[in-house]
Amino acid sequence: MADRLRLNPNVAELPPYNAGMNIAVARSKTGLNDIAALASNENPYGCSPKVAVALVNLDPSRYADPACLILRDALSKTLGVAGSRIVIGNGSEEMIAAVCRAVLRPFSTVVAMTPGFGLHEIEPRANGAKVIKVPMTKDLRFDLEAMRIALKKKPSIFFISSPSNPVGPALEQNQLSRLIAAVPKETLLVFDEAYFEFRDENTPDGLEILGDSTISYVVLRTFSKAYGLAGLRVGYAVASDARLAQAMSSAKTPFNVNAAAQLAAVAALEDDNWMRVSVAGVVAERKRMAEAIISLGLFVPESQTNFLFIDVGCDSAIAFDHFLSHGVIVKPWKEPDFASFIRVTIGRPMENDRFLSALHLLKGKLAKEKVAS
Repeated sequence: MADRLRLNPNVAELPPYNAGMNIAVARSKTGLNDIAALASNENPYGCSPKVAVALVNLDPSRYADPACLILRDALSKTLGVAGSRIVIGNGSEEMIAAVCRAVLRPFSTVVAMTPGFGLHEIEPRANGAKVIKVPMTKDLRFDLEAMRIALKKKPSIFFISSPSNPVGPALEQNQLSRLIAAVPKETLLVFDEAYFEFRDENTPDGLEILGDSTISYVVLRTFSKAYGLAGLRVGYAVASDARLAQAMSSAKTPFNVNAAAQLAAVAALEDDNWMRVSVAGVVAERKRMAEAIISLGLFVPESQTNFLFIDVGCDSAIAFDHFLSHGVIVKPWKEPDFASFIRVTIGRPMENDRFLSALHLLKGKLAKEKVAS
């Protein structure tokens, strides 16, 4: 009888989300206990010690505040925007789903980037929208002209991440200004800044630049990356106006952000210095790793994130198995035209050395196979 059930075709035909392998699964598959988890862009230094202190006050028998008022107030003061424009989510991923539910209608058009974050395609398609993908340039930089042409179609939503996930570069100020000028009044710009804290000092603050514009926008940020709260799932959206924020709030479930996540996020915001120190450590290692990878003759685009996107010169699934056999989890990229790329998170120095050693072995192995063929 189950085969007679009529499923929503929009959901049934969705591509799977490309998630990083869990450490426990990696241990089970390899038999190795020492695993370097470099697939999911977590903070290798964990979270602020103040988070553990805050969680002592958690009462799990009580529902969390469904409006997240304390966290929204803390973000309002930190960001300098009205709390009525802030929506808190179970990770910024939930905010992507909420904005799609709030804005899209069947047969709406959405523009997104390729390579890009999977949910920028999955969530619109789940809501019955058509997704048009704008490729980056051959050297994996933002193609402003291609974006401008796509925006002429007046899509309902334009998703773009800056710094880019999975590639790494960020829009420069003049590029962002040109992009904003190209956004039609009918289009909502969803500006995904999940890696905001890792950007270079001269890279513009998207929220600040967009605040001076007249377009409709949503800026997405998260506590999962720089603040080290990936396991608690808490992110947020800042909308251009309270009406849009209210529509997003109506499109999410009640009690969507658990009490532990709310307490932890407030505590993390109060320890901004800890976050900055850990980010500085990651940025320094990012530079060292990129230089080492380039010295091997491999292509790696410029990154302003906590990861690198690398063309390893072979099928990414083969590369994934190679790294896993050496106790390193990376993310094989699966989008068409990018099947030879992997994404690797910047870890602690010893983890990064382990990755680089395995990468050197992979390159040698591929060279031998090429000679043999």
